[in-house]
Amino acid sequence: MAPKKDPKAPVKKEAPAKKAEAAPAPAPAPEPAPAPKPAAVDLSAVKIEFSPDQIEDYREAFGLFDRVGDNKVAYNQIADIMRALGQNPTNKEVTKMLGNPNTEDMANKRVEFEGFLPMLQTIINSPNKAGFEDYVEGLRVFDKEGNGTVMGAELRIVLSTLGEKMNEAEIDALMAGQEDENGCVNYEAFVKHIMSV
Repeated sequence: MAPKKDPKAPVKKEAPAKKAEAAPAPAPAPEPAPAPKPAAVDLSAVKIEFSPDQIEDYREAFGLFDRVGDNKVAYNQIADIMRALGQNPTNKEVTKMLGNPNTEDMANKRVEFEGFLPMLQTIINSPNKAGFEDYVEGLRVFDKEGNGTVMGAELRIVLSTLGEKMNEAEIDALMAGQEDENGCVNYEAFVKHIMSV
């Protein structure tokens, strides 16, 4: 009787006969190049154009964000300070100005007021400010009939409830002479009027 085979025992396979020449090993894949970082903004070349009164106001606002008391603020507070001062920089713009720091640097590195001023000036001088077409496009959303007008009442509601909310007197002053006999506002003329004030 033949010996029983153990089903758990490994089965030995004979190695295939070696070929005369072994195939060369494939070349390793090249390392992917790191994504290039956008160049930082040269803040040393920025000319400060603020009046002494503006600088004092900015210094006061800057001081409100100094939680340590060393007359410095963390990198991650720069965008918030600018927004508190009426600017609207993107996080990407601020990160670029700061030299593209990593997350740890954003939380731990600090900047003095004198280093902050060129950053603020750069944002104020930024050509990415909203223009006539941007405002017209924003109001076109309310043009339900596609005829170049929006309802004056609807525009008043938007002005009193969205963004920097305006009071009744401000809205009346802004809307004076803008509504036609049907209560509609030509929004292109309205934007030209606002931008000329």
